[in-house]
Amino acid sequence: MASSSAPVHPYRYLTLFLALLIGAYCLVFLTGDKQAAPKLGIDLQGGTRVTLTARTPDGSPPTREALNQAQQIINDRVNGLGVSGSEVIIDGNNLVITVPGSDTSDARNLGQTARLYIRPVIHAIPAMTEPPPWESPQGAPPAAPGGVPGMPGMPGVPPIAPAEPGAPLPAEGGQPPADSGQEPAPAPQPRPYPEEPPAQPAPPPPPTPGTPAPSPSPAPPPPGEAPKSPEDVPLQQRIADEKQLRQSTDQQIQILALQFQATRCDEDDVLAGHDDPNLPLITCSTNGDEVYLLAPSIISGEQIENANSGLDQQRGEYVVDLQFKSDASKTWADFTAANVGTQTAFVLDSKVVSAPAIQEAIPGGRTQITGQFNQQTARELANVLKYGSLPLSFESSEAETVSATLGLSSLRAGLIAGAVGLAAVLLYSLLFYRLLGILVALSLVASGAMVFAILVLLGRWINYTLDLAGIAGLVIGIGMTADSFVVFFERIKDEIREGRSFRSAVPRGWARARKTIVSGNAVTLLAAVVLYILAVGQVKGFAFTLGLTTVLDVTVVFLVTWPLVYLASKSTTFAKPAFNGLGAVQQIARERRAAAHATGRD
Repeated sequence: MASSSAPVHPYRYLTLFLALLIGAYCLVFLTGDKQAAPKLGIDLQGGTRVTLTARTPDGSPPTREALNQAQQIINDRVNGLGVSGSEVIIDGNNLVITVPGSDTSDARNLGQTARLYIRPVIHAIPAMTEPPPWESPQGAPPAAPGGVPGMPGMPGVPPIAPAEPGAPLPAEGGQPPADSGQEPAPAPQPRPYPEEPPAQPAPPPPPTPGTPAPSPSPAPPPPGEAPKSPEDVPLQQRIADEKQLRQSTDQQIQILALQFQATRCDEDDVLAGHDDPNLPLITCSTNGDEVYLLAPSIISGEQIENANSGLDQQRGEYVVDLQFKSDASKTWADFTAANVGTQTAFVLDSKVVSAPAIQEAIPGGRTQITGQFNQQTARELANVLKYGSLPLSFESSEAETVSATLGLSSLRAGLIAGAVGLAAVLLYSLLFYRLLGILVALSLVASGAMVFAILVLLGRWINYTLDLAGIAGLVIGIGMTADSFVVFFERIKDEIREGRSFRSAVPRGWARARKTIVSGNAVTLLAAVVLYILAVGQVKGFAFTLGLTTVLDVTVVFLVTWPLVYLASKSTTFAKPAFNGLGAVQQIARERRAAAHATGRD
């Protein structure tokens, strides 16, 4: 037990709580959508109901197992912590999603398959608005020497840069080799293999008007050297020439495919999310500005252990942080170490979300996806990556607005009930503890301000919505806070009955009261946790709010109430019985001392 002479630093506790409160409101007003109000649940503000129709590649009805798995994944996305007030139910071959608010786009996006692959970038070109030349009315333009049909104003093969200037193509297996720093070699031409000339070559006929001149014959071998036949060329040289020829042809085909896709970035891809990770892929970026030729996948979304979104303070933009599993972490570390300077694409549902260049080796499996994200899109991407891919594809077939089941009148009734409870607690404190009741009021105001800020931030961070059950949890939290005050003040009275002054009774009473306060709140918190785990629906939201207010009760009592009462014990005004309401207790202490003194004389 702490003695009355133990050093106490009340201003440190008050400064700490004030810093926490200011920090919370800085987050409220300086981050997010700047909406300084908690989000309301469906029962208070209404919501949106979206019907998602499942589809399979072969058109067959989806299995019940696949629907159940999709329901669980979407429910985790929209209501992962059980505090958003959303629900997902199965209706035949459809999933019906009900979410608070009137924005249907968020609910529609919940049905995306969210298949993520990490692929090396081979080529990248800007998207185009004009059709490719072979689709123009004039037909394909003639090919430039050594090239393929080019784009308008771009004869021959257009210059397409790899991931980084000078970066070679990926090696076999889909992984590009390390940057060699050399300029890419021009496309090789097949080596001519001369044949033996005839014994008596006939002179070429004279050209006739309107006919092209024949191509010149191969130059005769030097005097004294026999002409070479194809069999005389070394086998390794012939294999190398054929390989270079195939590589040149493949590059030309890739360029044509990129040019073809570059004009179709604004069209819907019916096979989105169903690309084969073991094959190369030509696709567009999510904003439709770039077209990429990608190598086979090196890591898939199933190898992601966790994903979170947040604001990168250095870049000033929202990013998605990924943590890979152990096997993928080693693959990612080896790949980034061997391919510094090249681009790597994060492909979500067959679209390139981001294609950053690797700046350095990334060990440990932690990396970031950067792009043109805002807070909402970054959170959505983190959620779909965190909770996994859907086993089915869905399309939105219906969206409607749902009216509030209880409405704003119920919200006002709940707030009035909370205000009445708060007023009753303050009235009780003022009647029994006089000026000490003012300290109770200050503590409750501080607790309410902190609760409000936290509810606003939770609405942004975890999509928490305040419904009528949550308001009930807040009202009960007021009662829990009042219980802590009563326990503390009654311990002070016990110390005064034993003959101590108000000044010395406060620290001794606090040493006895804090154990009781912590024990009582621990029991309430345990009950809230068990209820949160076992309950569903709005009961889960009630348990969450009850647990939150319980934790804040302990915080406020330790950082606000106890320092304020300790400072009051040092004041001569609060020490007067007429102001602190402890006159009757002090009278009992005097009577006990007088009785003890009389008994001692007898």
